[in-house]
Amino acid sequence: MAADETNRAIEAVFRIERARLIAGLARLVRDVDRAEELAQDALITALAEWPKRGVPDRPGAWLMTAARRRALDLMRRDRMRARKHAEIAHTLEESDRSAAVAEIEAAMDDDLGDELLGLIFAACHPVISAEARAALTLRLVGGLTTGEIARAFLSSEPTIAQRIVRAKKTIGNAGIAFAVPRGGERAERLASVLEVIYLIFNEGYAVTAGEDAIRPSLCMEAQRLGRILAGLMPEDAEVFGLVALMEIQASRLAARAAPDGAIVPLGEQNRARWDQLLIRRGLAALARAEALGGAGGAYALQAALAACHARARRFEDTDWPRIAGLYDRLREAMPSPVVELNRAVAHSMAFGPEAGLALVDALAEAALLRNYAPLPAARGDFLFRAGRLAEARPQFERAASLTGNERERAFLLARAAACGV
Repeated sequence: MAADETNRAIEAVFRIERARLIAGLARLVRDVDRAEELAQDALITALAEWPKRGVPDRPGAWLMTAARRRALDLMRRDRMRARKHAEIAHTLEESDRSAAVAEIEAAMDDDLGDELLGLIFAACHPVISAEARAALTLRLVGGLTTGEIARAFLSSEPTIAQRIVRAKKTIGNAGIAFAVPRGGERAERLASVLEVIYLIFNEGYAVTAGEDAIRPSLCMEAQRLGRILAGLMPEDAEVFGLVALMEIQASRLAARAAPDGAIVPLGEQNRARWDQLLIRRGLAALARAEALGGAGGAYALQAALAACHARARRFEDTDWPRIAGLYDRLREAMPSPVVELNRAVAHSMAFGPEAGLALVDALAEAALLRNYAPLPAARGDFLFRAGRLAEARPQFERAASLTGNERERAFLLARAAACGV
């Protein structure tokens, strides 16, 4: 394998393994910043070693071993956590390489499911502000930059950076355990954990920045975490509502991007490419949520919306009046300007573009949506469908100027050009 190919392989492996590395290292060193540094050190070591020796059979375990050995070196040098240092030193010095790898792999899963969930529950501790919880988890688990997180939160980069720094300090100062809590404490943190998992999924489903339209690996990670939670909490309707929503949405991933990477709108997608297994899983999870009495929950309602699309054989068969009604219920369960915007889109499809314009114009002063690309994009679509092309074009152009995703920008500019004025 050529050096460039090896380096690309290393970077790809690191993107996949990064969150698990940080989760395991954070549990070891009890310091999120140090865990991130150790993970980065492991990457540097791999970049030096793998081109000479080749990519190992179990690259994730190799990276973890390198990071843990680096952690031991730092503990020795700094004289930090003397007792923990002695325990780790004994383990690594008395075991050969294969035993060390076995220990690392065994540590990846605890009796509550997954070490990554332990990291998420730590990041979602009540002592951390709600905004900081999601930002920190997206940074640690999703691997997003502060810029990407800022766009996902409709916020500024300095604000997000400060939230992440404060959250890390809070975790360290409070001595929060990197483990999934039990009983009442787990239930208290669940809503925030569900929100974070869905934010990770959404960043994969509709990438906020960069060249890619979708990042399936993020969606898959969020789905995996959601399924683990469902196994841990089989009587919680909202957990199953979230699982249902992610499974049904993920069923469309293969059809959302063209071979050249361009975004394919819902109405133009080849529904034969929708994953029927994921749809069945999602519908089953939705039925479970409803059976548990959670039909009115925010995630279950969104899953019901996604199910309307999944059940329609053709775009023309979509039950838009039902979707509009579900959005009417969702705005009560989860009030937000973004929900109001999506409701306007649904009403425009059910009752005509002028109905959508009336609703979207009421959102014009919403501070949260002032620089939110989907707002002018939706207004442009309503105007386009109403035949008001001269008014639609500047809306699409403004939306294109606001998005950080290159594929979305190209799509919006193409719509502006289609106005022909």
